[in-house]
Amino acid sequence: MELRSYLPILRAHWIAIILITLLGGAAAFGWALIQPRVYSADASGYVTAGTNSDTGNALVGDNLAQSKVKSYIDIGTSRAVAQFAIDNLGLTDVAPESLVRRISVTNPANTVLMKVSATGPTPVEARDLAEAWLRGIAQQIQTIENPTGATDGGSGLVQLIPLDSAVLPTSPTSPNTRLAIIMGLVAGLLLGLVYAVIRHALDRRIRTAEAVEKETGLSVIGSVPVDRRFTDEARLVSMDGATGASAASDDDVAVAEAMREVRTNLQFMNVDNPPRVIVVTSPLPGDGKSTTIANLAIALAAGGQNVILVDADLRRPTVSTTFNLVEGAGLTDVLAGRSEIGDVLQPWGNSGRFAVLAAGKTPPNPSELLGSERMHTLLAELSKKAIVLIDAPPLIPVTDAAILTHNTDGALIVASVGKTTFDALNKALKNLERASAHPLGIILNRVPRRASGYGYGYGYGYGYAARPSTDADAAEPTAADAVAEPQTAVAPAEEVAVPAVVPQHFAGASTPSAPTPTTSAPGTSTPGSGAYQAGRYESALTSETSFDDVLSGAGISFDDTVEPEADDFVDQSSAGSSHTRSLTRRELRNQAKK
Repeated sequence: MELRSYLPILRAHWIAIILITLLGGAAAFGWALIQPRVYSADASGYVTAGTNSDTGNALVGDNLAQSKVKSYIDIGTSRAVAQFAIDNLGLTDVAPESLVRRISVTNPANTVLMKVSATGPTPVEARDLAEAWLRGIAQQIQTIENPTGATDGGSGLVQLIPLDSAVLPTSPTSPNTRLAIIMGLVAGLLLGLVYAVIRHALDRRIRTAEAVEKETGLSVIGSVPVDRRFTDEARLVSMDGATGASAASDDDVAVAEAMREVRTNLQFMNVDNPPRVIVVTSPLPGDGKSTTIANLAIALAAGGQNVILVDADLRRPTVSTTFNLVEGAGLTDVLAGRSEIGDVLQPWGNSGRFAVLAAGKTPPNPSELLGSERMHTLLAELSKKAIVLIDAPPLIPVTDAAILTHNTDGALIVASVGKTTFDALNKALKNLERASAHPLGIILNRVPRRASGYGYGYGYGYGYAARPSTDADAAEPTAADAVAEPQTAVAPAEEVAVPAVVPQHFAGASTPSAPTPTTSAPGTSTPGSGAYQAGRYESALTSETSFDDVLSGAGISFDDTVEPEADDFVDQSSAGSSHTRSLTRRELRNQAKK
């Protein structure tokens, strides 16, 4: 790894590194507190030889002293000197060897001085031991240089003369608290760096788009930044850019821009044969697939695309709650032949380009229902007039998403940065591969808005500017806002015979009969229809009824005109007014809840 490769690791784990460093310093400080205090005192003496009666004798004596003093260093650590100090200080139960370990005798270079350093538990003991030890050395030198001095009282040719008494120490020399803390901090820093490197090596969570593409071989077609204000009830964003209530740094603007990026990548994924039926799933629950597909559908509709969002997560449906639509009837009712597509397809917004097909009642066999030929043909019919986005269950817990993807143009896998692991992502892709399904790409969700260590981070610098709005605009929403209140599908006044997709039952019939138009009311099932059982079927449309008629029955009029994405919305609250303004986040959420 290059040096710059370690910088993201440091940025990602800098808090842990600092904490471990401080912990090392604190541990060293605690160790210093419990250590016994040791004080040190120094005493010194002067070695002299001969007399100083003339210059010649003085020079000879100085040379002799310098040659002798080096030998006296060994005398200073002898047992005889230690025993003299014990007797002189009146110590009891002390071995000479223990005192020797507390003494250090040195000779400064090119001098005739002897320096004795003694340690002790108290300042007084250290001072007394240094002075007694120096006297003991002098006594031993006298004994060696003048063996008869003890009887005739004379002094030897070479002798040690004490210069001054030891100074009483004021602070302990051990433990060195400052040095201990510094060493503890250094040790903690090294441990913190080791921890960061090991944690980085063992961390299998998704961090960067480059790592995802290298690991899976699939392209990351979008990075959706984290929106801290998303809740289960409010997780839709406006696609009109910054508004009077949102600045360029607003979370809504960043998410909307990310959805536009995904929309553009989908359009150019296959120019000759763009995908029309797309499954959006994730490896595990909680990765944000339902929020992602909801905002992606809004982005596609805002860009002029006809969009139908199908909630195929029959185990935990959330689309109807997200868009605040009527629940209880939807996909399962159509597949079971209990409702017509025009009765349960619900438009959302007033653009006329976006409709939602809720999940409906929960079936006992969702996998079989989603993998039926009936489901395949329904998606094929819907894709003739609109891009079909399918909210599917996660890939690892159940097989629903893999079965759905097998009969569609492919799947977009939503992975959460910092949560989804590469192991989970690879397992999800393996499930798709075993079902002969095609992954279209990966969408990274909850990408931090600022890079926090691994080079990921969402940001853009186009400088969306807030457009001014008047108080009247802020107080009264317009009738032509991009996101209006959801509309419940209402059957047209003029009855149109639209054949429902009726499953064929197998009991008591050897040859299936041809499908016939049905007029069963929504929420009811035809006797013997084999509700929730997947069977073979024919097209839901007859030669007399087109898919446009079915959409018209749901109040939807998809046309082939592609309109550019609008940044402004006309305020029709006052007649003849041409003032334009943008939806605020509050207005968007309020209208979705009406």
